[in-house]
Amino acid sequence: MPSTHPLVTGTVGPGCAKVDPIVVADGVSRTFGGLTAVDVAHLEIPRGKITALIGPNGAGKTTMFNLLTGFDKPNTGTWNFNGRSLAGVPAFKVARAGMVRTFQLTKSLGRLTVLQNMLLGATKQPGENIFTALVRPLWKSREAEITIKADELLARFKLDAKREDYAASLSGGQRKLLEMARALMSDPELIMLDEPMAGVNPALTQSLLGHIKNLKSDGTSVLFVEHDMHMVTHISDWVIVMAEGKVVAEGPPETVMKDPAVIDAYLGAHHDTDLGDLTGGPNLVEDARAAAEEVHEHKHHKEDKS
Repeated sequence: MPSTHPLVTGTVGPGCAKVDPIVVADGVSRTFGGLTAVDVAHLEIPRGKITALIGPNGAGKTTMFNLLTGFDKPNTGTWNFNGRSLAGVPAFKVARAGMVRTFQLTKSLGRLTVLQNMLLGATKQPGENIFTALVRPLWKSREAEITIKADELLARFKLDAKREDYAASLSGGQRKLLEMARALMSDPELIMLDEPMAGVNPALTQSLLGHIKNLKSDGTSVLFVEHDMHMVTHISDWVIVMAEGKVVAEGPPETVMKDPAVIDAYLGAHHDTDLGDLTGGPNLVEDARAAAEEVHEHKHHKEDKS
C-alpha cells in the first residue's frame, strides 16, 4: 500500500520528490571500465534534516559523494545544490557554494598544528592572495576573526587543549572531530560525512553523534554514510539505501529497515533471516557477515562428507 511522509510530496520510494530538497540529482552514472559504480536515476536530499546513505560495501556510496562534491567526474548526469547546477564544478568551488564533505580516511595535515588545520578551512582570507599577503593590515583583522571562530569550534569539539599540538599527534577519533570542526569553518549549508564513526572508540562515538545532532539544530543539512544501523536509526530523519550503484529504497529509518529491498541488498534474495526491530536489534553488516560464514561452513561440511 502506498505510503506518504511529511518530507515527501507524494509516495515514499526510491527517488521520491521531497518537499524542500537541498540537492537534486538526475541520471548520474559513473563507470570504471566494465564496472558501473553509480547509476542513480533520481535523488533528492531533504533540507535541514539528517539523511543517512547506507548500503553494503561496493554499493557506490563514496563514489556518489565524490561525484556530488566535485572530487570525481560522472559519465552522465546533472545535479544542483540550492537550485544551482554543480555538474562539472571543481571541488573547491563546490565547497565555497556551501556543500562541504569529510572523508572516511581523515585528511588532516599532520605537520600543521590543530589550529592551523582549522584556519585552512575558513573562506575569504585576503592573506591567501600573493599581493595582499605582503601587506599585513589587509589580512590581519580577518585572521583575528577566523582565529576566534576556530577557537570556539575547538572548544565545542573538546579539542581546545590540543590547539597547538601537531595534527599527527591526534588519535583517530580526534582526527575525525578535527575534520568535522574544520568543515564547519566555512559555514556550510550541507555537510557530507563519509563514515564519521569508522575506527572511533565508543566514548568518542557518542561525542560525534551529539555533534551531528547539533548540526541539525543549527540549521545545517547533513548527509552521512554509515554501516552501524543502530546509529542510523538513532540519529537520522531519512535513510537512502544504495545497492550495486542504484537507489533501491528510501524512507524514514523505522520503515526502511523492514523493506525487502534493503534486506535483499544486505543478506541476499534467498536469505530468510528476520532482521527484527533495528532500534534495538542486530547490526545488518554483522548479520551479513555471519550469514556468509554460515554458507561457507555449510559448503565445506558438504565437501567433507562427500
